[in-house]
Amino acid sequence: MSDTILPPGGANGDAPFELQYFPPDPDLADMVSSFYVARINMPRFDEYERADRPQFRFVTAAKGEYVFADGHCSPVCRANIVGPTSGRVRAISHCPTRMFGFGLLPAGWAALMGDDAEKLTDRAIDAADLFGDWVDAVATALAKAADVTEQLVIGNNFAREVLQKQEAAPMWFIRTVDKWLTDAASPQVADLVGATGMSIRSVERMTKHYYGLSPRMLARKYRAVRAASALARGENLDTAQLGDAFYDQSHLIREIKRFAGATPGQLSRPSRYTEATTRGRKELAGKVSPLVSET
Repeated sequence: MSDTILPPGGANGDAPFELQYFPPDPDLADMVSSFYVARINMPRFDEYERADRPQFRFVTAAKGEYVFADGHCSPVCRANIVGPTSGRVRAISHCPTRMFGFGLLPAGWAALMGDDAEKLTDRAIDAADLFGDWVDAVATALAKAADVTEQLVIGNNFAREVLQKQEAAPMWFIRTVDKWLTDAASPQVADLVGATGMSIRSVERMTKHYYGLSPRMLARKYRAVRAASALARGENLDTAQLGDAFYDQSHLIREIKRFAGATPGQLSRPSRYTEATTRGRKELAGKVSPLVSET
């Protein structure tokens, strides 16, 4: 388990913001990126989340909204399914709340949503619309859990139940794409086409279906969020093997702002949320895919 990220100002629930990350149980490793528990102990939370993979989130106080890169606004519900995102997302809570959630890898997203997966890029929906009152009962159980250990038991069991393979994902394709995204600082679409042995049209169709984005946008997204995460951790881009990933400084600034919601200068002084997110994921290195721990 990772350590709790606590900013100055208190502990034991008194800190303005707390966040913990945990790896999934081994049998869920191909479908769930990580579990996380957050406590927002402030009257208003308003932060940019970086472009990310899909999320399943439970909150105790559903008073807020997600504002996506295209301007679409979705209300926060007690149980939320947030699709893959193509740019920064403004996450707002108008009151203190607690959150339990997990990220969905492409195989988990296909198992959860099937043919509807790509239709939820840059969108969020109420999970109760898909799963009914049962999801509300899970939210209540998570809120009443005695501690994080009990929440993780509930969360892992819930993930097993909902990820019942509406669609069995082609793991060879997913592993090929993940390797393509992590092996190069600036992945080239031609290299992915060559690695899969498929036509460019087929590759585009499959990445949109399982990742929610075209290969070109997927490469831009992960290049930018890897760089943003490294900068927020205080790392040099050359040390992080990303020094040649961008054409010049203006290109770096534009891409990071689009996908992470901050400039490199702002990331050198990260917010509590950004610091907690980047440090927490990094601490999962060796327990989850590098595509998760490095972004």
